[in-house]
Amino acid sequence: RTFKNKRCFFQLMKKVLILFIFLSTNVFAEINLTKIKDGLNSPWSLSIVNDGKYLITEKPGNIILFNEVKNTSKTIKHNLDVLEDGQGGLLDIFFEKNYVYVTYSEHITNGFTSTSLARAKYNENELNFSNLFRSTPSIKSGYHFGSRIVIKEDDIYISSGERGGGIIAQDPTKHPGSIIRIKTDGSIPKDNPKFLDKSDWLPEIYQIGIRNVQGMCLSSYDNNVYMTNHGARGGDWFGKVNKGGNYGWDKLYWGGTKYSGLPGGPEWLPGYDRPIKYYVPSIATSACLIYSGDEFPEWKGQALIASLKHQSLRRLNFEENKFIEEEILFKNTIGRIRDVKQDLNGKILMLSDYGEIWRMSKD
Repeated sequence: RTFKNKRCFFQLMKKVLILFIFLSTNVFAEINLTKIKDGLNSPWSLSIVNDGKYLITEKPGNIILFNEVKNTSKTIKHNLDVLEDGQGGLLDIFFEKNYVYVTYSEHITNGFTSTSLARAKYNENELNFSNLFRSTPSIKSGYHFGSRIVIKEDDIYISSGERGGGIIAQDPTKHPGSIIRIKTDGSIPKDNPKFLDKSDWLPEIYQIGIRNVQGMCLSSYDNNVYMTNHGARGGDWFGKVNKGGNYGWDKLYWGGTKYSGLPGGPEWLPGYDRPIKYYVPSIATSACLIYSGDEFPEWKGQALIASLKHQSLRRLNFEENKFIEEEILFKNTIGRIRDVKQDLNGKILMLSDYGEIWRMSKD
């Protein structure tokens, strides 16, 4: 009888402990969503200029300066030759040290386009861009531009999608399907893979075997660059940018299949880079960030991953290259989430395909 009472006591204490853990991990994760702007036309990316002032790209070719404090918006003139074609248009934007960087589908000739990167000195009235990078060859396709930007010290990382070309991502003499690294002035780092052990690679290429990277971010904790990538029918993933690496597209299908439903390549093979987290079926991963703010201190060092198809924001906990756990923070609330950024106060800004900017906070 005494044994039975002790067993009941320990079972009760176990339930209390489980309840305590549940409450402690969920009370602090309570979130509030506030819409701070609407009426945008196919917005694609958002970058913070200062507290309350943001630059936004619209895919048809507009750059919008939004002042939240004054609740005003203006279109900034620019000189880019943007061709909106399918998934292409004016894409990522990145503000750094009084310069504005953008990626876009640059119209070359007769419907042929390239994923290109341009830079301009910041001006609120007009931006005079100069190209720093243009992917070659140009391709007549409205698919898979990739097109995210990360700046790490004086290096720029650019994702160049494979434009629907499949196996072109395994050809290091062509840019589509790769991660590009150049300097902020457009020059090429002397320690890129070509100058080490990849003599047949183009000098700008940092990693190959990419399909369509829709999110890329820098971690302030380990100084690594991370990205999200679209598979075909399933096989989306979150993983690390690896110098001289190869994620295997389209020899590997990362657990997905061809759009016809027929099998593709294997999920992974030795000799190829391995993602931290696979998504099968596809959630259409989009933007990502490694959180470092004080608004949600329990999330520091973890990834926030946005989704288009699944219309969700996810918190992903990982250590080095090992997945630990994932939580869906919300779903089917603000629509397809195109971009996600951390503001200067640690709150989260999200750009939706509905043409809206939302702020996530505890307030």
